[in-house]
Amino acid sequence: MKHNVSRIFAGLAVALSVCNINVYAQDAVQDSSQVPPKNWFVLDHSSDDYEGVSAEKAYNTVLKNKKSKTVTVAVIDSGVDIDHEDLQGKIWINEDEIAGNGIDDDKNGYVDDRYGWNFIGGKDGNVEEDTYELTRIYNDLKAKYGDVEAKKVKKKNKDEYEYWLKVKKNFEADYEKAEQQYEFYATFHKNLMRYNTLLKLYLDVEKVSMEDLRSLTTNDSTILAARNMVGIILQNVGDEADFEQLDKELAEAEEHFGNQVNFAFNTEFNPRTIVGDDYSDPYEKGYGNSDVKGHDPSHGTHVSGIIAANRDNDLGIKGIANDVKIMVVRAVPDGDERDKDVANAIIYAVDNGAQIINMSFGKSYSPQKEAVDKAVKYAESKGVLLVHAAGNSSKDLDKSNNFPTRKFKDSKETATNWLEIGASAWDDDANFVGSFSNYGKHSVDIFAPGVDIYSTTPDNTYSSFDGTSMAAPATTGVAALLMSYYPELTVDQVKDILTKSAIRFDGLKVTKPGDESLVDFKSLSIYGGEVNAYEAVKLAESMTSK
Repeated sequence: MKHNVSRIFAGLAVALSVCNINVYAQDAVQDSSQVPPKNWFVLDHSSDDYEGVSAEKAYNTVLKNKKSKTVTVAVIDSGVDIDHEDLQGKIWINEDEIAGNGIDDDKNGYVDDRYGWNFIGGKDGNVEEDTYELTRIYNDLKAKYGDVEAKKVKKKNKDEYEYWLKVKKNFEADYEKAEQQYEFYATFHKNLMRYNTLLKLYLDVEKVSMEDLRSLTTNDSTILAARNMVGIILQNVGDEADFEQLDKELAEAEEHFGNQVNFAFNTEFNPRTIVGDDYSDPYEKGYGNSDVKGHDPSHGTHVSGIIAANRDNDLGIKGIANDVKIMVVRAVPDGDERDKDVANAIIYAVDNGAQIINMSFGKSYSPQKEAVDKAVKYAESKGVLLVHAAGNSSKDLDKSNNFPTRKFKDSKETATNWLEIGASAWDDDANFVGSFSNYGKHSVDIFAPGVDIYSTTPDNTYSSFDGTSMAAPATTGVAALLMSYYPELTVDQVKDILTKSAIRFDGLKVTKPGDESLVDFKSLSIYGGEVNAYEAVKLAESMTSK
């Protein structure tokens, strides 16, 4: 059983006021008690009654007797488990490179890049955790202005000093919030497990129920505290609550916020020395190593499965695109990716034949945006589609940033090969838009399935994740499907088809992420719809048959 952590914790601020801290729910957790079928994201709104991308319907109708052509999709992410059972035959192989011989056989500047490349590794290992970009900027500016009084700042540095004050305020506020979250999850996790065990012993039962708690009478303050805390869980989840699963989920939350405190906001932490590059040069090439898995490829493996999990076996799931090769480009640590690595990852993918690049990552600051912009323009010039996750902060991207972006720095120009994707759920009701999803009438193109998405995870396992990180590959999968069956289409045509064929849901009112008001679904994105493979291939068929 998968529990909804944000819903469980909604009432904890009062029940656990003894902790004297605020409760913050994790990003990318949708508030809904329903459980859809594991393959809902490929199902159809009319025939299956789930608002998936209608991939199965597309294959069973329009594409039934058509031939496909292999499409290469680069996944810039945390790494991918290339040995996963459901990704066999779906991983891109650099046929001109001999693995493990220590020679750059194809002369592309990267030694032994048989399956892709890792830009956050070096000869002695890999970056695992990293700081946030905010932390790095804070450190740089603190060294320059930390002890400087405002009245002593030179006129030419006034703007940068004002920026420093803003960064300082944001860093200190975010760090404090992370500390509170970590303290809360660590305390709650420890106490919940202890109290559940204590109640089972006290009541002499194998599993505590609400009826047990209602009939419990005692003056023991510890037992009463245990009853209150376990009661919160049972009230929100019911007697079927799986405390072993809750233990796992709470441990993950504790680790997540612990990593924020210990690494992401740690001003003394700098893992970049592992890479061994000249970090001051944003245009440096050739650094990194060939380890495309990394230490924890969970995120990248999940993303890859949504796009390309084998559709012809009886294992796990069926990915959206049936004729795809995943090029693995590792550039995303546990923390914020660095602009230099993102830029080089895009260039590597383009130079090695990727037709689509999936980018399920983002951050609020981009100090070397010029380097990323240059890479995006290069991909644009080569006709490569870039699909980017909108982010999980419940924010309006018309008013806030989630880098990288299609907008070029200090310019009115935008990349024409870019799609920004928000996350949707399986039912066309008020909860259709992921409560965590960023949105934007002028910034997000369309939505795609991103709530409770079941896909591949390392070591031949499968898990359900929430996030725009899942919505982006759902869109990438449909784009790859179009390119595979209609290879004559240009990137502009593919983008046009995806946006024009998106399901509009006329009149649908949805809960606006972040403020809970009801708004028209169409108002949350540029094209006002959800990506749909069936409608997309129908439109592609009509365009190419003329």
